[in-house]
Amino acid sequence: MRDEILAYKRERILEEAVKLFYERGFTGTTLDDIAAELGVTKPFIYTHFRGKVELLAALCKPTIEMSLAAVADAAAGTGTPTEKLRHAIVGFTKVVLQRQPNIAIYFREEKNLAPAALAEINVLRREFDHVLSGLLRDGVVAGAFEIDDQSLAALALGGMISWAYTWYRPGGRLDIDATADRMANLALRMAGVRIPVPA
Repeated sequence: MRDEILAYKRERILEEAVKLFYERGFTGTTLDDIAAELGVTKPFIYTHFRGKVELLAALCKPTIEMSLAAVADAAAGTGTPTEKLRHAIVGFTKVVLQRQPNIAIYFREEKNLAPAALAEINVLRREFDHVLSGLLRDGVVAGAFEIDDQSLAALALGGMISWAYTWYRPGGRLDIDATADRMANLALRMAGVRIPVPA
């Protein structure tokens, strides 16, 4: 029970930090601001995080881990290369759209991360690119994809989907599921797979 309470308190701190960092920026937000939103004192935050920089890393790193997991799970799963790529892109897109503020904070505030935290995130990003390019390479070997440079294609796909944090609007024309499905169709077309155009 104690661990559950600690996890809940930590999660509440992260929720308020995401909201304030997203609205005001990292430098425009203080730990006092976060504490005030929670109705607690600053020492309460220090029992869970050593400071604002550690809090920033705790907001950024899990999203990169989730993105990597989405692609790695698809690559390790069953199915054709086309099915695996669709599964990977749908999963990755959903992470980006469901954690839109976290992605925005990462890209805006990367410069404020501690060197060690940034190094850990960069390792995860390189692994993401490696897994995705491997998935594309498998499709080329199987004759399912037509991609001359799989490493470049992986970077292009990753960038295309990550950038969705800037333009996706909840409650807009497409919901998250529909957006993820269409992004997967775009990725497959980029890989040379013929996808019927919806009527």
